Amino acid sequence: MKRRGFIKVIGLAAAWPLTARGQQPHRMRRIGLLMSASENDTGYQGLLTTFRDELKKLGWEEGRNIRIDYRWKAVDEKSRQRLANELLVLQPDLMLAQSTTTTAALLQQTSTIPIIFFSVGDPVGEGFVVSLSRPGRNVTGFINMEASMSGKWLELLKEITPSIRRVAILFNPATAPGGGSYYLDPFNAAVQAFGLETMPAPVHDTSEIESVIAAEAREPNSGLVVMSDVFPLVHRTEIVALTARYRLPAVYPYRQFAEVGGLLSYGNDLRDNYRRAATYTDRILHGEQPSELAVQVPVKFELVINLKAAKELGLNVPPSLLLRADEVIE
Repeated sequence: MKRRGFIKVIGLAAAWPLTARGQQPHRMRRIGLLMSASENDTGYQGLLTTFRDELKKLGWEEGRNIRIDYRWKAVDEKSRQRLANELLVLQPDLMLAQSTTTTAALLQQTSTIPIIFFSVGDPVGEGFVVSLSRPGRNVTGFINMEASMSGKWLELLKEITPSIRRVAILFNPATAPGGGSYYLDPFNAAVQAFGLETMPAPVHDTSEIESVIAAEAREPNSGLVVMSDVFPLVHRTEIVALTARYRLPAVYPYRQFAEVGGLLSYGNDLRDNYRRAATYTDRILHGEQPSELAVQVPVKFELVINLKAAKELGLNVPPSLLLRADEVIE
């Protein structure tokens, strides 16, 4: 073999491993996902399908270039810490949190692995981020409701039940933003503006839900507002069934309540949060830092009215309210 040909062959041989390495697919990226909800919750499974579908549009597909490790039913402090630690041991590239409590659990486990929250009420007040525009830590994500929304819920309850004179607001202090104060302050201001009586209705576990609803229903011309809080959302079926049994008009923060029989819901579209979370996931997996990604406020809201529930309560829904509805369930 001539010397020039020999050098060419050796050069090709030396270059081959580099070329081959360059053609290899990117390594599998790993994502840890901590959920308060049960794996059997079809509503949340639908939200996660929205998230995965959006990820796929961005080039990330489970089993091909990402692996998602799910941990469900992080319902109390002990289970949240145990499940968060299980995810940390897997050394994921990124972790995702459903709610305020699951975000707090992940932040207790790590200050370095990036975290995205799907739905948190008051991330500044909870100490998760320094500010909405510049989070400054290893976490960012999406706000579900602003505090002033509680006044809007009361306004809608008054509109659909004009005779109402007294209203309770249901929440779990252990899971609601600020122990409930984030929404309670503007709610109480709205109650005074309408000249109504009010009663906070804290519940600490599912065993207390019925007694709170029954007590409110015993008072004439009463109604209920359910706070934006992961606890009532996870237990929406039980809450809606009890308000129906005790014939108590109620306004809820998410369409998932109206879909299981609730009278009326108004709030941001959680599907939009999960859709936009896929975009942040893509950006972080491509090297951006959560500390530089602004926390996003809600941009898509929806009013859903369940006419069947209204009929069972003997309520006539005002035509003006029906015209404003994004969806009417019949």
